[in-house]
Amino acid sequence: MLKSGLRRPILAAALAVAGVAGAVLAAPADAAGAQQRIDLRVLVLTDHSVGVDTVVAQLDRESVPYTAIDLTAANRPAITAASLADTVSGVRRAKYQGVVVPRETSVTGAEATALAAFEREFAIRQIIAYTGATAAVGVTNAWSGPLDGTSLTVTAAGKQAGFGYLNATVPIDDRDPDVPESFGYLGTPGTGFTPLVTGAADGQTGSLLGVYAHDGREDLVVTIAMNRNQTHAMVLGHGLIQWLTKGVHIGHWRNWFSIHVDDVFLPDARWDAGENCTIGDGCDPSVTGTDIRMQPADVTKLLQWQQQSGVKVDMVFNGEGSVDAGASDPLTTSLLANKTKLRWVNHTYSHMYLGCVQDFTVTPWQCAKNADGSPKWVTQADISAQIKQNVDWARSKGISLTASELVTGEHSGLKSLPQMSVDNPNLAPALSANGIKVIASDASREPASRPIGPAVTEKRWPMNIYYNVGTTAEEVDEYNWIYTSRADGGSGICEDNPATSTCIAPLSKSSGFADYIVPIETRIAFDHIVSTDPAPHYAHQSNLTEDQVLYPVLDALLARYRATFTTATPLQNPTFTAVARQHQRQAAIRTANVEAYQQGGRVTIVNHGSAAVDVPVTVPAGTKTITVSLLGIEATGAAYGEAYGTERSGWTSVARNGQLLLRPAS
Repeated sequence: MLKSGLRRPILAAALAVAGVAGAVLAAPADAAGAQQRIDLRVLVLTDHSVGVDTVVAQLDRESVPYTAIDLTAANRPAITAASLADTVSGVRRAKYQGVVVPRETSVTGAEATALAAFEREFAIRQIIAYTGATAAVGVTNAWSGPLDGTSLTVTAAGKQAGFGYLNATVPIDDRDPDVPESFGYLGTPGTGFTPLVTGAADGQTGSLLGVYAHDGREDLVVTIAMNRNQTHAMVLGHGLIQWLTKGVHIGHWRNWFSIHVDDVFLPDARWDAGENCTIGDGCDPSVTGTDIRMQPADVTKLLQWQQQSGVKVDMVFNGEGSVDAGASDPLTTSLLANKTKLRWVNHTYSHMYLGCVQDFTVTPWQCAKNADGSPKWVTQADISAQIKQNVDWARSKGISLTASELVTGEHSGLKSLPQMSVDNPNLAPALSANGIKVIASDASREPASRPIGPAVTEKRWPMNIYYNVGTTAEEVDEYNWIYTSRADGGSGICEDNPATSTCIAPLSKSSGFADYIVPIETRIAFDHIVSTDPAPHYAHQSNLTEDQVLYPVLDALLARYRATFTTATPLQNPTFTAVARQHQRQAAIRTANVEAYQQGGRVTIVNHGSAAVDVPVTVPAGTKTITVSLLGIEATGAAYGEAYGTERSGWTSVARNGQLLLRPAS
């Protein structure tokens, strides 16, 4: 948790953030009107209900500091005037900039009195995470029931109040037609109530998120049940934080998307629909067929798609595929002619399996054993050769790549059950010898990053667009094999693993891809995007040739994004190294000893830690960096951060005992 101290900032220009240019002298800062200080921290009063959890999830995603009090705990701290505010150096201080409560009745008696007085004194806003549409929150109920599959509308007031990054309409999830998922109360506004987000059903329209101004306070009243994993909850999440903090908070928000295409230069084996197996990898040796490999026309299509979409594809390549294809290989010629227009990631030279030595004499395969019964591991020398040889090949062809990034074949070398419960012990030394800092892992196996030698694992989201398909017919056939019951002609895997897989009715060979696979893969990827996680997705080179089955998913995904978010809120397309950097920053700020507050219209951030730390800050458009002299003279610098949505935000390195000063536009 980001800590908050009581020390006053060191108002010395030498400790201000460097690089402020074009300064203009102003009157002494904080000469008047500095009677209150508000710490940049949120108070969460929780009963573990999903409404509060939805807000907490967004606070975590954006790295917004908060203090949680469990209202159900017998020994919890009391909510008192002293726990909410105090006086520091003669200035009244609010310890929190916003409050989240489960319902309007969650706090009662003396605690409710103290909380209301605190909110009035400092103009602190409160989110009521989920409640009914009643007069107690400024509305009357026009309609109630499931809202699955309907749409939310962001009002003009909503756009001004923090939801301006959204276009007018946001769909509500309907993932299972047989299960009600989103119950809501459509509220008719009363005195002091302003709808921010509305809904409609059965001919009735009403507020689902709205502001109730009463008794000198402001409550954001949520009358739609949401949980942290629902798409519309994640889409609305940033607006909740923006409204609660009045657009000024520690935290950083972006929507990220990148796509890795593995096995570039290699051919991929093909799925055989008749035998329901992959030729050369599970099929009887008598089953033969052609491999799948990109052609020059596919490179042309890829470049056109990049230009039109604004998204660069990461080419995760194996140099041996080019060498094996011969010096006159048309694909190599085409890719190298356009090498500067693509991003490149090392996938090892030959896609060699880098875990244990595999024993295929049994099914499923096992790790070969040494005489003492221990696993026989691929050697450090072989792993190192696979890494280095691919980098050397790329550089000999003039391909520019970040040599510290690595994707091993099948994410091998990392632990992988059931065969490998630990990493290949030779992997970490090989990574160290080759300067690897980021190594890919499969999100379906390892959802969290972890260190391995000098590197850190970074998950990639697998897509159900399979490596062994080049046509929609192959994709549908394999999908049916995996996700249908034995009675329906499938493998029964879904029956055997009900906790992780759901059986479906067989998809139509002619329409199943467009009508089912594309929409569901689009939804899954869209959820990853709006969860603010920068982890990349991955597919394979086979999906960019023949029927080019990856593009319909990517196009549908981008279309949905652009229908939801304004053009001022573009998708971010990070490199693999940038993904790791974002995760490292998020981890570091959670334990940083940083003091952050707003006083006299100025934002002050002081690093009390033992080393420099990157601090994320979100502020309104028009916010400038400032420095303050020993005499208290304020000098204005450049605009802070980068524009995104309706605000500006960024990560700024603050030195030990250093500070960052900002002046939001009035």
